[in-house]
Amino acid sequence: MDPLKKKSLWIIRELKKNYSDKETFLRHSNSWELLVATVLSAQCTDARVNKVAPELFRKYRKVEDYARADLRGFEQDISSINFYRNKSKSIIAAARMVLERFDGRVPDKMEDLTTLPGVGRKTANIILFQAFGKKEGIAVDTHVRRVSRRLGLSANLVPERIEQDLLKLVPAAERGRFSLLLIQHGRKICPAARPLCEICPVSRCCDFYSKKNT
Repeated sequence: MDPLKKKSLWIIRELKKNYSDKETFLRHSNSWELLVATVLSAQCTDARVNKVAPELFRKYRKVEDYARADLRGFEQDISSINFYRNKSKSIIAAARMVLERFDGRVPDKMEDLTTLPGVGRKTANIILFQAFGKKEGIAVDTHVRRVSRRLGLSANLVPERIEQDLLKLVPAAERGRFSLLLIQHGRKICPAARPLCEICPVSRCCDFYSKKNT
């Protein structure tokens, strides 16, 4: 077996011992709410989104409600979210497109999801896994980007290229969960500023830790 792939399997096994690999961090009750929450979470914390989402989902219960929403009013509803103006436009436009092109249902294919305003590959990967159980790709957010690079699983900077590197290393059955594991590890042990290498469960195979101690 390729040494890097063997390393990735060991990392997955060790991280599973320390973190949950079965839950998303965004509150939602259906695929559309997940799409909305994920769009809102871009460059914003999940904690902030989870504070806004419950009231938003009570006010707008169906895709049709979002499609008919007044832009200024919707902006007010999510005004505590970063980039709320652009996100308001994207969510309302996405709702209209879901109604017009996909019969009111969130599509379950990457090529369709990424045609929706505000939905890039990362968001699409999250929706495919969490809403439809599909493990086609790996969602690369800031935590996944940082941790995978520190661990030496990818040397790339661009999320799409990092994803391609990880797809070669992570078994298909683990792809959706892999992001959840790295996100939790990035938040709790491996933040950007002061990683807690001394208590890291995977430090012995971490390139960042190795360089730090040479």
